Amino acid sequence: MTAKRDFYDVLGVKKDASAAELKKAYRKLALKYHPDRNKSADAAEKFKELSEAYEVVSNPQKKKQYDQFGHAAFDPSQGFGGFGGGQSNTHRQGPFTYSYTTTGGAPGGGFGGFTDPFEIFESFFGGSSPFRAARLPRYSITIDFMEAIKGTQRSLVHQGKEYKVKIPPGADDGTRIRFNDFFVTIGVKPHDIFKRDGADVFIDHQISFSQAVLGDTIEVPTVDEKNIKLKVRSGTQPNTLIRLRNKGLSRLRGSGKGDQYIRLIVKIPQKLNRRQKQLLKELNL
Repeated sequence: MTAKRDFYDVLGVKKDASAAELKKAYRKLALKYHPDRNKSADAAEKFKELSEAYEVVSNPQKKKQYDQFGHAAFDPSQGFGGFGGGQSNTHRQGPFTYSYTTTGGAPGGGFGGFTDPFEIFESFFGGSSPFRAARLPRYSITIDFMEAIKGTQRSLVHQGKEYKVKIPPGADDGTRIRFNDFFVTIGVKPHDIFKRDGADVFIDHQISFSQAVLGDTIEVPTVDEKNIKLKVRSGTQPNTLIRLRNKGLSRLRGSGKGDQYIRLIVKIPQKLNRRQKQLLKELNL
């Protein structure tokens, strides 16, 4: 799994950079990597990464959390309280109204916990983009994680006409779909179990101490909603990573699928009776 880059490195600034320096750095790089200008395969992902970095380090409260806890400060699975409780939001863009809910562990909503990256960019230009293509009307749709896996469809009204928006399998948070005269940006809600990195999917699966020592056959879920049997070898170490080829997401660019990775979490018993303690001492484990 690719580790998230340090937000200060992403923007190319020092940790004590001023607000003016942050704005200058973000503006320069965002203009360079904006998907309507830069047609390289990784431009959209870099543009999203820049927006996330700027959203955090330009906000004093979020910056303080990030400087103390790093990226874990915005990961709900890490148990951080974040910036208050959940909040429901309704947004209207053109004739289309959509809703999303922000959670306490994330700084924003709808785009992996962050604000729509194009909204951040356009705020630098009075609410519009300097690129002609981005002046077209833009709508946002939020879908569930499993809908992004399989692909789905949504209805959208534009200039009084209803359109059927087909969202392809493998759509990611921030994916943009262009119609003849408007854009749709996709936001993907996080999943309780599965974590995503591009077309690859990761899952933590807990096994007992005895299963790790002696070996066993276990069942783990996959994104196609079918459990698969895996053999745990005797002597398996904590955090062992098992790779399931082609069990990940469809690739939006190119063909084939990504992989699914299972990280084995070994549960160490906290309470042992006298007999169990004696047996472990005899085994000298």
